[in-house]
Parts: sequence; structure tokens; C-alpha cells
Amino acid sequence: MPDVLCRLLLLVVLCPLVLMADERPPETDPQPGWAEVAATLHRLYPRLESFTGLVVSISRQRLYRLQDGQPRESWPVSTSRFGAGSEAGSYKTPLGLHRVRERIGEGLPEGAVIAGRIPTGEVAEIVPEPRRTADDFVTSRILWLEGMEPGLNQGEGVDSHQRYIYIHGTHEEGLIGQPASKGCIRMYNRDVIALFEETPSGTPVLILP
Repeated sequence: MPDVLCRLLLLVVLCPLVLMADERPPETDPQPGWAEVAATLHRLYPRLESFTGLVVSISRQRLYRLQDGQPRESWPVSTSRFGAGSEAGSYKTPLGLHRVRERIGEGLPEGAVIAGRIPTGEVAEIVPEPRRTADDFVTSRILWLEGMEPGLNQGEGVDSHQRYIYIHGTHEEGLIGQPASKGCIRMYNRDVIALFEETPSGTPVLILP
């Protein structure tokens, strides 16, 4: 009987700690919304039916990693609160085909602050509540994108690389899953670190409405 009571007490103590370790709501579908996203991909980019790379869906606020046209993993994201668009100074998330041009932050601790693509040595305090703060920290990792479609996301006035469009971590984790950024694609810090490890320079990134 004492052993049983000890185990029950241990569960009472440990269960809240386990729940606090990751405050994200559980996902029952490993690739939520993929059927809808796949239909959009095939309609807009039929030649990319066997696409291997990353697909970001603004409508679903989700990033998918594809292999030969099939989703292998996916993560919730946060795109621009100003909508979709490529104009310089618009703070919108650009659409179309991109590729990862530069990778920044390898080996940094989770939550490390990166300013001007240089680590500051600070670790951001994560905000788990769904609220905006006065700061717009880039944290943990950066995948810096380069547009591949002239006139849409490449070239004068619309260039994604010159607009510093990243996939990156954020301290405002409570806003992941809804449009909240100033053009970039935000991820949970843990997720962007995992994605970074699987994403070499040159990886195609397709951003869909």
C-alpha cells in the first residue's frame, strides 16, 4: 500500500510539470489541412506535383516538409498580420517559389536572440500567451529566403532576399498559428531548430495563399 501511495503522489507532482514542458495544444492530425493545401499547390503549380522541399500555407498557417509531393512533417507557423504581398516596405509575406539562400544560428541555444543576423548573446523570454509585445525578436535559427520568380518575389521593389524574409523562431510563441509577423514566417523555437537541421541551403520553399 505505501508503494501505491508513493506512485500516486509522484504522478500528482510530475503530471503538471510534463504539461508545462510544452504548452502547445496536441494535434490529432499529423498533417492538418494538407488536402486543401495540396489542391492549391496543384492548381497554382501543376508542374510541381512531385515537389520536394518546404510548403508554407498562409491560409492554414502551417509549414509542410514534402518529399516527392508527399508531406513528411508539418508545423504551425505565423505569417504576416498585414497579409500576403511582395512590395518592399509592405511588411507582407511574399507568395511564390523561393529557396533557402542562407542558414544562420547553427548551434545557438533555444531562444537565442539574433539581431541583424548576428547573435547578441541574449536568450529571449518566451511569451506563451497570445499577445503582442513591444519587441520583434528573431530567435534560435534563421532560414533566409531568396525569391525565384522575377517580378513576383525577385527583382526591384519585390525582392524577398532584400526584404529580409526569413523562416525563424520567435519569443511570441503564443501567437503561433495566427498571422502576427511583419512579413517573415515565425515558428516555435523548438520547431525551427528541428527544421533547420533538415534544411540545407538551396532547399526550395513554396509559399501559397
